[in-house]
Amino acid sequence: MRELSVPDHFDPGRVGEVWRVPYEYRAREASAWAERHGVGPAAEDSFRLCLLAVDVQNTFCIPEFELFVGGRSGTGAVDDNRRLCEFIYRNLATLTQIVPSLDTHHAMQVFHAVWLVDEHGKHPPPYTLVSHVEVEAGRWRVNEAVAEALGIDVDYAARHLAHYTRRLAEGGKYNLTIWPYHAMLGGIGHALVSAVEEAVFFHGIARYSRPEFQVKGERALTEHYSMLGPEVTEGPDGDTLGEPNTELIEKLLGFDAVVVAGQAKSHCLAWTIDDLLEDDDVRERLAERTYLLEDCTSPVVVPGVVDYTDDANAAFERYADAGLNVVRSTDPVESWPGIAERVAATRSHA
Repeated sequence: MRELSVPDHFDPGRVGEVWRVPYEYRAREASAWAERHGVGPAAEDSFRLCLLAVDVQNTFCIPEFELFVGGRSGTGAVDDNRRLCEFIYRNLATLTQIVPSLDTHHAMQVFHAVWLVDEHGKHPPPYTLVSHVEVEAGRWRVNEAVAEALGIDVDYAARHLAHYTRRLAEGGKYNLTIWPYHAMLGGIGHALVSAVEEAVFFHGIARYSRPEFQVKGERALTEHYSMLGPEVTEGPDGDTLGEPNTELIEKLLGFDAVVVAGQAKSHCLAWTIDDLLEDDDVRERLAERTYLLEDCTSPVVVPGVVDYTDDANAAFERYADAGLNVVRSTDPVESWPGIAERVAATRSHA
């Protein structure tokens, strides 16, 4: 379990920019790099380590983009991704597979402004919190034009909004948040951050390891913060809005350790971990071999509007209490709690 140096092509000063990855050059470099450092195919790994990269996309990680996660420092996601890229390169020989998620949206979804109108027909501004009480009082209602455009019965859409906001409240979730239009399918904001995409591509070629992208968030009637499932799975008539990603959970259970990084610490990453802990069997089997890179994630902070830093920090304390490991990307993987024992166990069974 050795660390490598970071390849010369990596420029930490460009992590906050968008650019085209030169695939042909990087592919040749990755193959040569693997040969020079004696790095074998991932299929030969006895100790299997997975990296979950949660929503490391331009829309969340590039300044001036729609939902840049700046944290209180104002540069959070850029700093996080610089460290994440360095972590991938240094641990190229140890990482078996990278599993990035892609938050994927369309304009007409329940958390975008066009979905709702007030009594004057005006849409809510970004970051409006819509509570069940407000919906019941008629403060916000479904935009009938959107329901009709999507082929949804208008009466059903109205009942769904009341049901949905009530279920969020009952589940202890945040109120329905009206987010700026973001992660739009086909748009530049949807893409992985260029520097991270390059690192993932380089790893894939060097290790003969195919990254497994997880697309989430396209369903119109429910939010999908977590990689493991939507926020509300059933509609007002017991109809299915979405289902847990059991295939991904089973995949994670097949690794000896899982590393988690990405955005945002207060939302998509946090709720991915919440979903992981919700099932007693999954928690018992996976929690102690899950490692959260605390220096590769930041909370949502919009100065003067919302600040979820305290919520995110409280969540990480709760995760540590539940048996997950909170570590830093700069610490050698072999020094992480329980790793040495897990490596030894895999070698004894090899």
